[in-house]
Amino acid sequence: MLHNSRIENGSSRRSPQNGHRGGAMGISARHQLLSSSRRTADVERLESAIGRFKADPDVAINCEVAFFEMDGDEHLHCNVTHRHATKSVTGWAGPGHVPDGFVYNRRFGDTPHNEMVRHIRDMVFAARV
Repeated sequence: MLHNSRIENGSSRRSPQNGHRGGAMGISARHQLLSSSRRTADVERLESAIGRFKADPDVAINCEVAFFEMDGDEHLHCNVTHRHATKSVTGWAGPGHVPDGFVYNRRFGDTPHNEMVRHIRDMVFAARV
């Protein structure tokens, strides 16, 4: 049995100068962990941090962050899927082309929480190519 969760952080802004829509930000996060995972609380903290990410209001961000584990692998895996290809970010593999866009992957071992948040933020806000 797997433990699942999903959060979303979506907003859109209108420019006060001209009333046009600025960049829309839609970042969702979910996890699918093994039922006996000791990481559930840590992943929920990461999802909470992702929910607080702030973007430049003129830049559209639309991506999904997914955390998962694989049986027999002690690492926490993280996929970030963007609707459009982005520039490469150090430490991330990809992009792979999937129906929802472009997926980038990274594994975390004993990485401290703040570093994980920084690495994920770097990928979420990677510049579009």
